[in-house]
Amino acid sequence: MQGSKRSLLGLAALGALALPVMAEEVVIAALGDSLTQGYGLLPEDGFVPQLDAWLEARGYDVQIINAGVSGDTTAGGLARVDWTLSDDVDAMIVALGGNDLLRGLPPESSRANLAGILAAADAAGVEVLLVGLNAPGNYGPDFQQAFNAMYPDLAEEYGTLYAPDFFAGFTDMVEADPTALSQFMQPDGIHPSANGVTLIVEALGPQVEALIAAARAE
Repeated sequence: MQGSKRSLLGLAALGALALPVMAEEVVIAALGDSLTQGYGLLPEDGFVPQLDAWLEARGYDVQIINAGVSGDTTAGGLARVDWTLSDDVDAMIVALGGNDLLRGLPPESSRANLAGILAAADAAGVEVLLVGLNAPGNYGPDFQQAFNAMYPDLAEEYGTLYAPDFFAGFTDMVEADPTALSQFMQPDGIHPSANGVTLIVEALGPQVEALIAAARAE
């Protein structure tokens, strides 16, 4: 009888070892502008809620802090990055530069601001996914080249994860058929619709998964 008890206890121990170990929750701050904040959308249709739902559907235990402020520039992001990087934040998505682009602000200033944000995250030991944008040719080829280059250059310099284009989820479809833009953007032509956000999240999601893995490896 005593031997049977030992056998049962041994089986129980082996069973406990076989159970999956639940990873701790990862807290991600999404530092951005109106694209992150969810401008013009119902709360549940914004970037942060849709990304949170996408990740949770794949079994991730995450909390995403919506640190998006409509109208914010890279300078605004730099001004508030320190309080965004609270002690509980494990990782950060940086999606800024759209308003710099709309205002035609000098790319060298935008680059310096983004560098300041990435330096702050590095000092805090927080992993980053830097999300870029592609500039049109409105301000000339020199501006376009400088703006587009700052994102990959900074990602390499600071060793961050990098997503080249926030709108990658539907860029190819719009290039193939420009009339499709109305399916994915709000009437202002600047902010994505709920359907557009869904495609943005589907394209960006795997890179956020890599961000979570990097944060857990710290």
